[in-house]
Amino acid sequence: MRHFGQISPTVRDSLFHQEPCEFTAASPARTLAAALGATLYSPATRPKLADDVLKLAARGVVSMVLCLEDSIDDAEVAEAEENLVRQFADLDARGEELPLLFIRVREPGQIPDLVQRLGPSVRRLSGFVLPKFTEERGVPFLEALADAESASGQRLFAMPVLESPELLHLETRTETLTGIAATVDKYRDRVLALRLGVTDFCSAYGLRRSPDMTAYDVKIVAAVIADVVNVLGRADGTGFTVTGPVWEYFRLQERMFKPQLRRSPFMEGRAEELRATLIEHDLDGLLREIELDRANGLQGKTCIHPSHVLPVHALSVVSHEEFSDAQDILRPERGGGGVMRSAYTNKMNEVKPHRAWAERTLLRAGVFGVAREEVGFVELLTAGLSG
Repeated sequence: MRHFGQISPTVRDSLFHQEPCEFTAASPARTLAAALGATLYSPATRPKLADDVLKLAARGVVSMVLCLEDSIDDAEVAEAEENLVRQFADLDARGEELPLLFIRVREPGQIPDLVQRLGPSVRRLSGFVLPKFTEERGVPFLEALADAESASGQRLFAMPVLESPELLHLETRTETLTGIAATVDKYRDRVLALRLGVTDFCSAYGLRRSPDMTAYDVKIVAAVIADVVNVLGRADGTGFTVTGPVWEYFRLQERMFKPQLRRSPFMEGRAEELRATLIEHDLDGLLREIELDRANGLQGKTCIHPSHVLPVHALSVVSHEEFSDAQDILRPERGGGGVMRSAYTNKMNEVKPHRAWAERTLLRAGVFGVAREEVGFVELLTAGLSG
C-alpha cells in the first residue's frame, strides 16, 4: 500500500517531487507509525465490514480500527466479536491488499480469545487498540498481547489510548504519566503509537468543542496534550508517536469540497493553495486542528468519517520547501553544526537545534511524499477526490 495510491501513476508523478513509498503490514514499526495517517474507526458490528474495508482502501485509507468498545452497545459485544471473525475470514479469502487493521477491545482477555478465534485470518490483523490506558490497566493488556503474539506467531502491535480521568486531573497527572511512560517503555517493541482520547477528556468536565474550535482552544485539553507530548513524545529516542485527537463533525454529502476557492479565516498569511470552500458547512476547524497537531508534536489523526481522511493525508505531504530545509540540515558536511540561510532564502536553518525536526520531516517525506514546488494542498486534495 502507499498514500495516494488511489491516484493514477501519471497524476501522482505530476504532483510529487518524491512519491510516497510503498509499505506493507510487515514494514518496520518506525515506518508504520509514521504512515498511520488518518486512522479511521468503524464499529465492529457493521454487517458488510469486509466490503467497507476494501472500499475504503480503494479510496486511500491505510489504517483502520474496528471497534468493540465505545462505538457499540454493551449488549452487542458478543455479536460484534462473531462478526469480526466472519469478516476477517472473508477478507482473508479474497486475498486483496488491506489497510493496517486494528481491533479496539474492552478487556485484556479479548485479545488471546480473538486471536485464537481468527485462526489463519489473524495474518490480516496488525494489532489492538487498548482503551483507557494507565500503568495499572495497561500491563494486563500488554501481557495478553505478548502471549497472543507468541501463540499465533503473528506480529501484533499495541496502540494504547490515553483518555483516563487520572491523566486529565491535575493532582494525578504526573504520577499517571510517569507510570504510563515506564509501562510503554518496557513494551517498546510492541507499542506502535499512542492515541489521545480527547472526547473522554472533555466528557469529564461536561465539555464539547464546537466545529469552529480545535482541541487546542479548550485549555484544559490543550494542557493535557502538552504534558503527554512533554513526557511521551520526546525526540531524543525515548519518545513515541503520539496521534492527533478525533474530529467529531462531518457532513453526509459524498463530495465535500466545492471547486472554487476563497480565503479561509485561519489561513490569513498562508499560500493561496491552502484555501478551500466546503459544502454547506466549513471544515476549517479540522484543517486548523491538523496543522496545530503537527505544530504541537502529534502525527496522524483519529477519524470517524471517511471525508476526514483525505484532508489529513493532503496536509501530511511534505512541502518542497520543508524537504529542501531538512536535506540541507542533514547534509553530512553539516555534522559539526552551524547556521545557514535556507535555499528559499526566507529563514535560518540552525543545524543542531533543527536536526530532530529534519529527521522527522524526512521520515514523513518517505511515507507521504514530497510535493512539487508548485503543488499545494488544493491540488493534492482535488487529485485525491477525483482519483
